Amino acid sequence: MQQIELHNTLPKVFADAQIAASDIWLTDFTFEKGKHYMVKAESGTGKSSLCSYIYGYRTDYSGRIAFDGTDIAPFGANEWCEIRCRHIAYLPQELRLFPELTALENVLLKNQLTQHKSENEIRDMFATLGISDKVNSLVQHLSIGQQQRVAIIRTLCQPCDFIVLDEPVSHLDEANNAIVARLVESEAKRQGAGIIATSVGNNLLLNNLVELKL
Repeated sequence: MQQIELHNTLPKVFADAQIAASDIWLTDFTFEKGKHYMVKAESGTGKSSLCSYIYGYRTDYSGRIAFDGTDIAPFGANEWCEIRCRHIAYLPQELRLFPELTALENVLLKNQLTQHKSENEIRDMFATLGISDKVNSLVQHLSIGQQQRVAIIRTLCQPCDFIVLDEPVSHLDEANNAIVARLVESEAKRQGAGIIATSVGNNLLLNNLVELKL
């Protein structure tokens, strides 16, 4: 996948609302593979909706979204399974970790499906993010910042053309933000993938950013 295209797209809930000037809503915009994007938005302006539309979780929008020119609206389960396994890696804002499993088990659960990383590579990512001592801790006992880092590791355990991150560092300080950014950028560079991150204030510290207003 080389491009994610939005054409006059808008969440249906905003249909009768007064929309401020946006780089994405009600315009034509294309996310390109290999580039880094930061979507800045106030709460309630649709940043999580945008991520959910791109990942196929929600379809309550007007306009058109296309992957490499193909409208995604008719896609069924088989198409979305392929896209989610091979083309788009997604970190939802709510993380969706299993609290009754350990941090490592949460990551391995996905990696067993993708076979993308070795266990040593996964443990190295835990060490890089400063949570190597938490690999065997139940997720329900971790802080929200530690959970975010576990979820980021899980997100990177797959092949992809785009990495979509919804508020990935909202509970991290600047030092940990920078470490996460370097790890994400390294994986994106290795795969030639694009990065689409959202923020309501604590921006992922990526390089060579295209900044967008929602």
